[in-house]
Amino acid sequence: MNTADMDLLLSGRAAVRRQTRQVRVGRVLIGSDAPVVVQSMTNTDTADDFATTMQVAQLARAGSELVRITVNNDEAARAVPKIREKLLQMNLDVPLVGDFHYNGHKLLQDHPACAEALDKLRINPGNVGQGAKRDTQFASIVEMACKYDKPVRIGVNWGSLDQSVLARIMDENARRTVPRDAMAVMREALVTSALESAAKAEEYGLAGDKIILSAKVSSVQDLIAVYRDMAAKCDYPLHLGLTEAGMGSKGIVASTAALAVLLQEGIGDTIRVSLTPEPNGSRTQEVVVSQEILQTMGLRAFTPMVTACPGCGRTTSTLFQEMASDVQNFVRDNMPVWREQFDGVENMTLAVMGCIVNGPGESKHANIGISLPGTGESPAAPVFEDGVKTRTLRGDNITNEFKAIIETYVARTYPRKGAPA
Repeated sequence: MNTADMDLLLSGRAAVRRQTRQVRVGRVLIGSDAPVVVQSMTNTDTADDFATTMQVAQLARAGSELVRITVNNDEAARAVPKIREKLLQMNLDVPLVGDFHYNGHKLLQDHPACAEALDKLRINPGNVGQGAKRDTQFASIVEMACKYDKPVRIGVNWGSLDQSVLARIMDENARRTVPRDAMAVMREALVTSALESAAKAEEYGLAGDKIILSAKVSSVQDLIAVYRDMAAKCDYPLHLGLTEAGMGSKGIVASTAALAVLLQEGIGDTIRVSLTPEPNGSRTQEVVVSQEILQTMGLRAFTPMVTACPGCGRTTSTLFQEMASDVQNFVRDNMPVWREQFDGVENMTLAVMGCIVNGPGESKHANIGISLPGTGESPAAPVFEDGVKTRTLRGDNITNEFKAIIETYVARTYPRKGAPA
């Protein structure tokens, strides 16, 4: 390890962001020193413009800065302008990304209003056609992007990799003195497909600052290897995501493990956590997880985070667990209003601790903290604001009293937007 690497390791911060071209998607700037952007995707039938509008709105209000929608048939393509119009009526200007496979070239040609309403086109080189048709249909989509001045994400996926590229890389590998293993060949084919498709798009007239790349796999180690390789070989912005991450804790852990490594190395300009929702579960969970990955790494600030201890034999009561959950939900629910009214409130830190061991110390480190009594301890809960004990709460209404303290602290501490300096 060289001196620079050691200094970074000891610095307690992520590497400097990889420098890229910058791409504008609607009102959102992507790449280089622009913030890492949170993206999500709907799972409604896009042809149902009302249901899709409602879900896009839900995702945007949860904090998604780009929302991808499927455009897979004529009905979906006709619905896209209606979705855009309804969102604007709701005062939501979130950029929409159209996801095209197989027939995207025809849909864009037949429905120009769809192309106009979208802010970015996403195409998969492995799904635009086979043989001679592939180049023609890929060129057609790129020409439509140029005509309507739209950026394009070229999204390669190992579940639908361009077979001609894979066959070529396999043939080259077979001629090596020491052939590489099958997964190494697959990774090289993914990167090659993305880079060659980008070069072809530029050859067809698309500007270099209109291209974003992704190369998704479902294995953590393979994803890390693919993006390290791609980041070293180009200066296009990169969209990160573990494809088919899965449900619940498995999907969250796998996505976090993969994305955190790359983000720590300065790689990644947009991210999506592709969670499979629980039955009847909220689609917005993927947005919350993306935000929390970026916020816990210190790369973005979206909403105040609540520090809470895991509990032990000193905390046999569930009060502190219930209070930690209640406070986190209270803050998240109030953030849309606070964000509109106060500058910097998203950087606030809170602590809800369960006993005297670490409670006062952690509470002092937060902007606002409370140390609840553990089993056998005095029934009192000291409250700390910016490291100073300001009061002690007692009784059955501690949670509501603490939430009132948070509201007062926000109004007192953070400057109102638009107020004279």
